[in-house]
Amino acid sequence: MTRRPTSQALVFAVAVIGIAIFSSMDAVMKGLVLQLGAFTTLFWRTLAGIVFTGLIYFPTRRGWPSRAVMRVHLIRGSVSAVMAVTFFWGLARVPMAQAIALAFIAPLLALFGAAFVLKERIPPSAILASLVAFGGVGVIMLGQASAAPDPDRFRGTVAVLISAVCYAYNIVLMRQQAMVAGPSEVAFFQSIIVGVIFACFAPFIAHVPDTHHIPAILLAAALATVSLLILAWAYARGEANYLAPTEYTGFIWAALWGWVVFHEPVAPYTLAGAALIITGCLIAARRRSVENVEAAF
Repeated sequence: MTRRPTSQALVFAVAVIGIAIFSSMDAVMKGLVLQLGAFTTLFWRTLAGIVFTGLIYFPTRRGWPSRAVMRVHLIRGSVSAVMAVTFFWGLARVPMAQAIALAFIAPLLALFGAAFVLKERIPPSAILASLVAFGGVGVIMLGQASAAPDPDRFRGTVAVLISAVCYAYNIVLMRQQAMVAGPSEVAFFQSIIVGVIFACFAPFIAHVPDTHHIPAILLAAALATVSLLILAWAYARGEANYLAPTEYTGFIWAALWGWVVFHEPVAPYTLAGAALIITGCLIAARRRSVENVEAAF
């Protein structure tokens, strides 16, 4: 059955919503990581995520994935496991806004990774949008450079940068995966593959959390599941180089939750950088809409 064309503006907006939900999950996770540690938090959140995604996937599945599709699931699940551990370990050591800002090298790398792996054309508007948004990240980093040196924060910064490299590849894999599998299948197999990987280390690293942490773990799992479903839907309908700039909107939510929940101040440099990030996303959405209209004629 042929899929009806979907408005690219709608696809872009849905991806933005997915990033907003994912960023809100980051705030819940940071609170848990500060209390439980990165690995324990991720392990139990992933187990809860397997249950949530399984309840969605199994009633609607039409058979098991082929070997080729399973290969994509395995690769993305493995990359996601490394990406998650390094990111949340780093997130516990740096402010949320700074961590997300550092992670913004991922969409820029993904832009060219999509061209190399997926053979997608890189339109000038996508390059312009990413460069404008990346300029916003540079402004934020100028503000962070003026802060007093902190060895623990430096280690957190390195961990987030490692995660960002993994996430760049993950964005490209997200597009590959979404083209061969439905959102519920993508969410389920990502959860279960990451869960199996974590389970190999859990007996040596993880511990059983107190019961009062269970609601937050379940909330984090639910937010992660919803964001996976939404982003899988969007990446099945829009090219990776077009949707990559939506990742920059996560900074706005990181700054908001960091300020509200963790009392992390938002500096003028941060606000200036956020303005550039939003501008980059608007350029991407507007230029692509213009290209679609011109193509129709």
